Amino acid sequence: MSSNLEQLYQQIILDHAKERHGAGLLEHDGEGIVGESHQLNPVCGDEITLRAVVKDGGLRSVSWDGAGCAISMASASVLTDLMVGLRRDEVIALVDTFREVMRSRGKLEADEEVLGDAAAFSGVSRYPARVKCAMLAWVALEESLLAANH
Repeated sequence: MSSNLEQLYQQIILDHAKERHGAGLLEHDGEGIVGESHQLNPVCGDEITLRAVVKDGGLRSVSWDGAGCAISMASASVLTDLMVGLRRDEVIALVDTFREVMRSRGKLEADEEVLGDAAAFSGVSRYPARVKCAMLAWVALEESLLAANH
């Protein structure tokens, strides 16, 4: 990865860590089905509670509350921007793609066309201790969708 691209990716992560999109759990207005998940990374103490609202097979809203490192908070912010409005199967496919990149230990380069700003986390995959930070919100979304399905 070029130095310029790495700098751009670092800036995206820092921007999202400061300006957290979707932060603050929204009250459910009665429209759609709510699923919620609380995830904790016991290694570092990062935690997130994520609430997803599904309506007509699509992700109507994502909101979350959490505390942790810049990587975990930025990842939740990026996820919010990327996922809202997608169909459930599209959401699951993106979670799977992101997980595959995160587990690659730097061998897979994220496709920006597919993952958007989430591609900025590609470099994190080279640091196994940080992968769980990046994945925390994504796992919470996955579990929220399962909860909304029941």
